[in-house]
Amino acid sequence: MSEEKKLSPVEGFKTESNYLRGDIGKELVDANDFFGKSSVQLLKNHGVYQQDDRDARSAGRVEGHVGKAPKAYSFMVRTKIPGGKLTSSQLLAELDLCDQIGNATLRITSRQGLQLHGIVKGDLWKAIHRINQIQLSTLAACGDVERNVMCCPAPIKNNPIRQQLQDLADHIAMHLCPHTTAYHELWVRDPESGEETLMGGGSNGHEVEPIYGPTYLPRKFKTAVGLPEDNCVDMYANDLAFMAIHDRATIRGYNVLVGGGFGVTPSAEKTWPAVAQKLCSINPEEAIDVATAVVKVQRDYGNRADRKVARLKYTIHNMGLAAFKAKVEEYYGKPLADPDPTDVTGFDDHLGWSEQGDGKGWYGLNVENGRIQDQAGSNLKSALRMILTTMHPTIRLTPHQSILFCDVTPEQKQELEQILRDHGVKLSHEISAVRRWSMACVAWPTCGLAITESERALPGILDELEVELAKLGLSNETFTVRMTGCPNGCSRPYNCDIGIVGRAMNKYTLYVGGRLLGDRLNFEYKDMVPHEEVISSLVPVLTFFKHAREDGETLGDFCQRVGAEQLTAFSEQYATAE
Repeated sequence: MSEEKKLSPVEGFKTESNYLRGDIGKELVDANDFFGKSSVQLLKNHGVYQQDDRDARSAGRVEGHVGKAPKAYSFMVRTKIPGGKLTSSQLLAELDLCDQIGNATLRITSRQGLQLHGIVKGDLWKAIHRINQIQLSTLAACGDVERNVMCCPAPIKNNPIRQQLQDLADHIAMHLCPHTTAYHELWVRDPESGEETLMGGGSNGHEVEPIYGPTYLPRKFKTAVGLPEDNCVDMYANDLAFMAIHDRATIRGYNVLVGGGFGVTPSAEKTWPAVAQKLCSINPEEAIDVATAVVKVQRDYGNRADRKVARLKYTIHNMGLAAFKAKVEEYYGKPLADPDPTDVTGFDDHLGWSEQGDGKGWYGLNVENGRIQDQAGSNLKSALRMILTTMHPTIRLTPHQSILFCDVTPEQKQELEQILRDHGVKLSHEISAVRRWSMACVAWPTCGLAITESERALPGILDELEVELAKLGLSNETFTVRMTGCPNGCSRPYNCDIGIVGRAMNKYTLYVGGRLLGDRLNFEYKDMVPHEEVISSLVPVLTFFKHAREDGETLGDFCQRVGAEQLTAFSEQYATAE
């Protein structure tokens, strides 16, 4: 057990919460439009973030408010959807909620979930209750627990490997879901009839926490299940990942990866991003018990005094990988084999038309930054409503915040495309390669951690970048661009080709040298870059790449080969020449 003496305040909140209940029930019906500090932390485990709309707060100042403007409280509600699988009716219900009690937008997350934004406190119970009515759940979508389990969303049928992957993701999600009945008592039970439908929280909703215990984990925990030839779930970015070892007919085992995580505090040198490391290889039937052992080691040895260094990556760093493995073996009950040489070799975003293998197909539609909305010239939300109500496809959400319309018959293909065109929605092949492979976090105005813009800024940055790529003849080049409004890394900016990370108001740190495969970190190229200079700072890198790349070399591989010193030197020469 960890010998830390002084626990963080959040640990105190969890200890006193009676398995995540706390004062949420009382505060839910009080006269305030916000929750107290303890409830704010506990609510995360229920899938809820209390937020402050800083745009609305700024508007209050403009309207003549004297002194410090009051916070404009609202709530983000995140639905946990293992592997991103849901039905047309479920997605329609989420769209209804965003229109009825949200801010009229729905957002696909980078972990294959859904987020409702702008919900006021008085509508919080209605939102979560309705989500449970459609047989989905928000329990453990956030908080110090296992988050949404990711899995490759490709709906390939008559393929035992794909089915085994989905089955494992579902099993892990159910097994590591909190078992407390607090969730059902607060959000699911009808206050008049007392009837409830249990979604998440144990097989019958009445167990104590056999895995987590009363204080749950020291910090959030993320898991992914994927394929070496298609690392679309970014396995190396997760605390725990299972990489299938297969022979195309069946999964023979898994490489277990541990310790990925991208949260960083720039002012604290003790924090850093990390890609996962290979721990061991296992047989398929060992996966659940090994996952449980890893979680329990983190439960008992993770740092509960300092949340900045409480993720699994720091536990492994402090113990050493060999000692960590020995402890996992102790908890598991027997030795674990060395990792298999199998590693990632490919990445597929699954966009466009593909065959499922059963006579039907799927269409992958790019959703810029995951935001489903109607706006000038592109009414995506209305198009989705029509497709869902008339064609009834099954749905998969992707780790790149896009959507797959599945089980589409050959006769329906033209109809689906026409609906999108009629609503001004660009088809996936009509967008640029750089936009297709881009991703941004929410950031301003609602994320409390955001230092500067991200989701609202990236489209304009890409407009500029598309022009420069065209000039260089690089428009068809495939590389990843990911942007965040702070260093916490929600859109996974530390293992991509180009990372744009919020550093201060309207200023960013630029990272280069990761790659699409996601198995290595990028490195800092330039710090404190003003928003208006982001593209002009990247043009020298792209120019250098254009003229000095080796055959078949990707942008990230090129930057990794030449290194920060040469990139900086070329950039300075380029600026002088200009």
